[in-house]
Amino acid sequence: MQMPVELPTKRRPADERLRLLIERVERLEEEKKGIYDDIRDVYGEAKATGYDAKIMRQTVRLRKMKPDARREMEAILETYKSALGLA
Repeated sequence: MQMPVELPTKRRPADERLRLLIERVERLEEEKKGIYDDIRDVYGEAKATGYDAKIMRQTVRLRKMKPDARREMEAILETYKSALGLA
């Protein structure tokens, strides 16, 4: 028969550190949500002024890429388009 384990009632420093870390992650998650909302609003504003938000998102993605990676992707895309008769 197994004896019940009694948990300590005092918080250990490690428990407190864990709680603080979890709370920090929760705050950052909230900030991240706020930033995503702000980005969505910017795309909405762009769309309202006549820009294509989908193309803007693709442009942002391309700008994040390193030039060599972007050239490679564009070359492969051209190859695929040519193979499918889209070019």
